[in-house]
Amino acid sequence: MPDPNKSLLNRLADFLTPQPTSPNERRQELIATLREAQTEGLIDADALSMIEGVFQVGQLCARDILLPRAQIDWIDINLPLADLIKTVIEAAHSRFPVFEGSRDNVIGILLAKDLLRHATEKDFQVRDWLRPAVFIPESKRLSVLLRDFKDNRNHLAVVVDEYSGIAGIITIEDVLEQIVGDIEDEHDIDEEADNIISLDNGDIRVKGITELEQLNETLGTEFAVEDIETVAGLVVQHLGRVPKMGECIAIDGIEFEVLRADPRQVHILLARQIPKAAD
Repeated sequence: MPDPNKSLLNRLADFLTPQPTSPNERRQELIATLREAQTEGLIDADALSMIEGVFQVGQLCARDILLPRAQIDWIDINLPLADLIKTVIEAAHSRFPVFEGSRDNVIGILLAKDLLRHATEKDFQVRDWLRPAVFIPESKRLSVLLRDFKDNRNHLAVVVDEYSGIAGIITIEDVLEQIVGDIEDEHDIDEEADNIISLDNGDIRVKGITELEQLNETLGTEFAVEDIETVAGLVVQHLGRVPKMGECIAIDGIEFEVLRADPRQVHILLARQIPKAAD
């Protein structure tokens, strides 16, 4: 914990000189000091949120934020051109992983702009316009991945599990959102279908804005709190404060693990059933 007898300025200066404490302890002390600075009005909440997001990126791996393979809008290289164009237009993404035969056999990345610009050309072949796919392990740190995206000018990576199967995909936008919060573009639609995603390990990935009614329908729970409508509101009301990243909160047989939060709100959680004790 920061030394309360030191001034805020002196405590910040301490972080510029070597200390015997571990990096994790130093990180926690720095965050605590910055939160105090925000309370005193020296930095605003948005700046604090981004600083905490930077620390968070250094701690998370690709597996923590990837889009699972079941949620990917895939392109089969053998689709008729008309069906392929229809898929791209309906999905409204800029990049698509393309597979041949099996979804574990990704042969490249198709850019929507390449398809729509050249599809009317004579002898057009989708295969000729595929960009090389970048494959990364689930364990790759987001901080390293962000640097790779920047250095290599890539925007999408295919995440591979320990058995060389495709676990999902991750984009540069996904990484940046860990720092600056959700980035919405003109194609983003606020649909309930995106609020809850079932993961392969049985956990449920839940957006903080998910309504309790939708959560109850998915988990078979009966959460109902007066004047509380969302999962984030439920967790904050239960704790009496906004939780930090990594905190686990048990509420009525469900454990909520906070994947992403800033000083103002909870963004993403994992929800899982707490096993009942044997009779």
